[in-house]
Amino acid sequence: MSHLHEDKKILNRVKRLQGQVNAIELSITHPDASCIDVLQQVAAIKGAVNGLMNELVEAHLRHHVLAQAEQVNEEELAEFLKLLKRYG
Repeated sequence: MSHLHEDKKILNRVKRLQGQVNAIELSITHPDASCIDVLQQVAAIKGAVNGLMNELVEAHLRHHVLAQAEQVNEEELAEFLKLLKRYG
């Protein structure tokens, strides 16, 4: 996926994930950290990773699978991506 280095949206998602993981590390090393707070942070990361995965799948589809297609049904693609996000 050599085109990814040009996608600031994806890079920003990765940087936010790094920040979230660092925050968990700080929470875990803090003696007063609440288990619930740490679990909420982990759940947020899980959601963020799923969002990143969806972005990467869409980028792959658009740049590699559909790039040579003469015509793309954008409505059908949007419906597929919505389904993927729901169950992915």
